[in-house]
Formats: sequence, C-alpha cells, structure tokens
Amino acid sequence: MFNNKKINAVSYGEVLFDVFGEEKKIGGAPLNLALRVASYGFPVAMISAIGNDEDGKIIINYSKENNLETSGIIISEENETGIVQVLLNERGSATYDIRFPSAWDFITIDDKVIDLVKKANVFFYGSLVCRNDVSQKTLFSILDSNDKMFKVFDVNLRKPFYNIEILEKLMDKADFIKFNDEEILEIASGLDFISENLEDNISFISKKTNTPCICVTLGKHGSILLWKGQMYRNSGYPVKVVDTVGAGDSFLASLIINLISDKDPNEALDFASAIGALVASHSGANPKLETDDVEAFMAKVLRS
Repeated sequence: MFNNKKINAVSYGEVLFDVFGEEKKIGGAPLNLALRVASYGFPVAMISAIGNDEDGKIIINYSKENNLETSGIIISEENETGIVQVLLNERGSATYDIRFPSAWDFITIDDKVIDLVKKANVFFYGSLVCRNDVSQKTLFSILDSNDKMFKVFDVNLRKPFYNIEILEKLMDKADFIKFNDEEILEIASGLDFISENLEDNISFISKKTNTPCICVTLGKHGSILLWKGQMYRNSGYPVKVVDTVGAGDSFLASLIINLISDKDPNEALDFASAIGALVASHSGANPKLETDDVEAFMAKVLRS
C-alpha cells in the first residue's frame, strides 16, 4: 500500500491513561498517532515522560509490543504517569478532566532525544503538551533543531490549557496543521478573522502562519484538506459511534503517512476518513485495524 517504508516518524507529547468509569485505556493523542503510524510498518519513536510507577511500566511495555521506539520516553521520579478522566455523552463525544501536573509536563532533552529528532522525516506535535513551560521549551527547541523534517501540528484545544499566543507560535512552526471545525473557527476568531466559511478560515490560517497544508475534520460530515494549493473534500463514512476518543488521531496519522508516501490526496483523505470512522465505531483510542479490514469497509460502504 505504501511506496516508502523508510520514512522515520517521531511523535512528541503526552502519554497517559484514559479512564472511562472503572476502565482504563492507554491513550494521549501523540501516542495514539504513533501507534497508528507504527501499525502500517513505519519506524516510529515516541518522545514523552512517564512516572516511575505501574502505569508507566504498562505504557512502556505496550509501546514496545506495538513496535514503538521508547528510548525517548523519560522516567520521572517526581511526577506520576498521566491520567485523564473521560466523560462520554449520549452521542459518544468526549469531555476530559486532565490531571496536572503529570510526568509528561516535564519532558526534557537528552542525547537520545536529540538523536531521534536528527533522524526524523516527519514530526507530530500537539498543543496540550505546551501547558507547562518545561515541555513547551523542549518542544520549541526540537522544532528549531531539524529544518528537514515535515512538522505536523495536531491542534487539541483542552480548556484551560491553551492561549492564542502559543497556538500562533506552534502554527508558525508547522508544515501541516490539523483542526476540527470548532477549533479553526475559535483560533481564526482569536486572530481577528471572522467568517463561518471553513475554506475562508483555512485560507486565512494558511496565509497568516505561512502553512501550506491544512486539514479540518467535520465529525460525521467528513473533512476538508488544503494540499499543495488545492482543496479536497470527503463526506465521511457513516458508522454507529461508540466513542470518538482517538478517531481524529488515527485519521491524522493515516492521512499524513499516505500523503508523504505520495498517495493521491483524494485517496489519502478517503482512507483516513474510513480509519477515523472505524475507530469511532470501537471502544477506546487504539483498536487493532488491518488494512484489508479498512479496504473491505470502504468497499462495503460504496456498494450500499
């Protein structure tokens, strides 16, 4: 399916446990991204921090079992592995209570991290990890250290852990930005651009931050992609939603790895949309999905 399996990916940010009532599942958007990219057979490294506790050990072992390079995950003696309380509404949409501080708020640079970044062709990062100065400083240092890697900014607005000034700086560093529809409208408004038209907002952000590639997800209504000066649309795939946790992460991972493997943008967007829908139809952020299963799902929807 992919023409080039030698692309090295690095994902930076939070690794944690999502807690649904009495049930705990491994998560964190950057880790979800890394796991999905690794599931396609690409080399992927995770840069983060865990506590010296049982939750941290479980995350490390799970990451290794799923073919992630974990040498960039620091073990903190001072802070515990991250925990997020997830509440789902009747439609499966999630709200989050994110424990602060957590180990991933204190990611620092060492020789292992520097080596991983030097080898990276694509680098995923988000906004939540910037809620604390330590991890924020490390992120900006990494973003400035390798001009050759393709920088993918996954916007994840989690109140109260963001402000427009930091978001603008993060966008300025990106080659690709992924928003949902509410996020791009809020951020564009914060930059004094008011319009309900999503394509106008995409064009504004692209020009304002000098970012050539932008994607906006629209939930069940699909997505819009700006890629190399052209707009692409996908109407999405209908599924019965169990929960939306991780659906956007798998969508973005699948979209990027297809695009940088020189896949046709329409085909890349179609495949990513199918993955996102399938994840939303399962419980948890990281269900096992084989490429054959995804293609069979896409074919079934086309026939119906």
